[in-house]
Amino acid sequence: MNSLGIHLLLELKKCKPHILADLQFVETAMLDAAVNAKATIVEHKFHEFNPFGISGMVIIAESHLSIHTWPEYDYAAVDIFTCGDVIKPQIAAQFLIERFGSLEPQMMEVKRGLISMYDQKLPHKVVCEEKLVAR
Repeated sequence: MNSLGIHLLLELKKCKPHILADLQFVETAMLDAAVNAKATIVEHKFHEFNPFGISGMVIIAESHLSIHTWPEYDYAAVDIFTCGDVIKPQIAAQFLIERFGSLEPQMMEVKRGLISMYDQKLPHKVVCEEKLVAR
């Protein structure tokens, strides 16, 4: 079934805890994952929590990549949401699995924007502001 986007949910278990606690490493890995998937980076923000854990978001023109790490559990939760056909989120996912050294990765794929009754590709629409206000 065709959709407007693909949302990958990554469960990265048995990662190297020192990597998950390194703000610079996590930020660079997420940005590199977006670049490797041919995404267009718009903005990014990462935050290190006390005593540990990092949350971050990479906004891409095609949607986003996000992460939260729990170094004390050797675990990271990653979301990769993309729309369009230009980039493949699986490339970013595989890159992050390898970069974080996850020995027990799990991935779930969710199709987002299933708005067609038929299995047809849905193009991006240009909608005028008047139409949006009328809704």
